[in-house]
Amino acid sequence: MSTPDRGVRAMLATVALSVLIAVHATGQSPAKPRVATGHPDLSGLYNAATVTPLERPEVFKDRATVTEAEAIKYAKDFLDAGNIDRRDPDPRVDVGRAYENIFLDRGTSMARLRGTIPTSLIVDPPDGRIPAMTADGQKRVAAERAANRPTSEAGEQGGATGAGAYDNPEQRPLAERCLLGFGSTSGPPALPVLYNNFKQIVQTSDSVMILNEMVHDVRVVRMNAQHLPPTVRRWMGDSVGHWEGETLVIDTTNFTDKTSFRGSSKDLHIVERLSRLDGDTLLYRFTVDDPLTWTRPWTGEYPWVATSDELYEYACHENNYALGNILSGARFLEKDAAQKSNR
Repeated sequence: MSTPDRGVRAMLATVALSVLIAVHATGQSPAKPRVATGHPDLSGLYNAATVTPLERPEVFKDRATVTEAEAIKYAKDFLDAGNIDRRDPDPRVDVGRAYENIFLDRGTSMARLRGTIPTSLIVDPPDGRIPAMTADGQKRVAAERAANRPTSEAGEQGGATGAGAYDNPEQRPLAERCLLGFGSTSGPPALPVLYNNFKQIVQTSDSVMILNEMVHDVRVVRMNAQHLPPTVRRWMGDSVGHWEGETLVIDTTNFTDKTSFRGSSKDLHIVERLSRLDGDTLLYRFTVDDPLTWTRPWTGEYPWVATSDELYEYACHENNYALGNILSGARFLEKDAAQKSNR
């Protein structure tokens, strides 16, 4: 299509201005985009990065929100503490990572919601903290640690490290094997992590796809469907969706015991809600329920902000040659330790 001439563009601008004036005069917001079915159109590319922590940090104590000045200071302190290029003796700085700071993208500010600045993603319980773990949950987590069983959400360098933890590839975390993003970045629930926080939503009449930039994880939400039989288990669970007014509700069950969200059991139940706050922002809200793990359900929320940046292909260690190096390095360390013990 050719570009309109100056006259046509001027006319279009006049019409657009008239619409804006009319909207302003009536006090109504511009209509939110919709798909053919009449439901809100959530499609687009969004950046979910934020320095707002999942749980309320001690610095904010019992405060659910902070001022703009406090938020700016917290973000600066957070980013300074996480700057892994620093080589000063600051004990907050972790210099043991395999990355330079340029590779990280945690975001630059705390999330803003409804004119406030929350101190945590968790909004219920009111203290902004994950509820206490049940006795059964504590026993299960302790047994998994004793067995050197890494969780799916373990970081690329955060897996089990004891004897036998490097005996075979399947004992390494899924993120380290480039099979699933770490930190529950793909969800559910989908949480912000160190980098690659973009989410692309593609919406059709019978399904909604959420593509995660990290490890190109893809979630397909089947609309108005029944859950799969309980014998069918998936790493990211089985997600089915329906509309409640303007909100897309995603119900996920059928998790596998090969994955674990913060110590959860395979009976984990996640309910997510996506709604449009404005033309550029989605509200992502989630509730975590697992009576075998926590003493009560808990809920969090934060914004996904539309972006015009590029969604890049995620390249981990192609052909998994790095994983071979990890295992061979473990064999070298074991051999070296044995030789030293025999001296």
